Amino acid sequence: MPTTTELIKRLQVRVRRDGLTKTSQMNDAIKAELRGLLSTPVPLNVSGRQLSVIMIVGVNGSGKTTTIGKLARRMQLNNRKTLIAAGDTFRAAAIDQVQVWGERAGVPVIAGKPGMDPGAIVYDAVEAANARGAEILIVDTAGRLHSNFNLMQELKKVYAVMGKVVPDAPHEVLLVLDGTTGQNALTQAKKFQEMVNVTGLIVTKLDGTAKGGMIFAIHQELGLPIHYIGVGETIYDLVPFDPDRFVAGLFDELEEKES
Repeated sequence: MPTTTELIKRLQVRVRRDGLTKTSQMNDAIKAELRGLLSTPVPLNVSGRQLSVIMIVGVNGSGKTTTIGKLARRMQLNNRKTLIAAGDTFRAAAIDQVQVWGERAGVPVIAGKPGMDPGAIVYDAVEAANARGAEILIVDTAGRLHSNFNLMQELKKVYAVMGKVVPDAPHEVLLVLDGTTGQNALTQAKKFQEMVNVTGLIVTKLDGTAKGGMIFAIHQELGLPIHYIGVGETIYDLVPFDPDRFVAGLFDELEEKES
């Protein structure tokens, strides 16, 4: 794993350079090097225009639908009028689920019938957003398996439709990753990046910080910023990613296990 190799090399340099011998010194050095693998978070590109479109992608089971509800709630709390487009039309349950989370978030959901063209849903949602004076449109998409070529091509078409109905849209393409999936998450990220130009990540199921070690590999390989992490089941359990707190949490959990 390139990230591990790079980390070891950097630690060896630091140990020789600073003459580190104590365990506490080594731990501090590891923390510093891990923090150096993560960039400082950047805000979402959702300002400076009449309507900003956020496309949410990810595989089934990643927590994508719940994340949409949580993100919509955050936008509302920041006084950004928000709409959700139920673009996952392949599963009837998906439409129901996003409507439930939209209701919890207090955000209207623009939906159609199962099997409808997702592009048509996006078009209707943009019309509704403009008519209602919304600032943010969050677009759900089908939970495609990254290994399914036909479904990924469909995703690419939906991406193109957004650019036709809103200038430069989507303005953010956020990939939702399950923090417990390990190296498979990197494979997913690469495939989605090829298809729809992913701009950032949301990592879910990080109730235990140590589960998200793949964050380092994805950030190093693709340079994608991590905007938020999911840390629980409630509507409020989506928090901005804090690299310093994340790295410190890795060591806190290790110390708890050892004690």
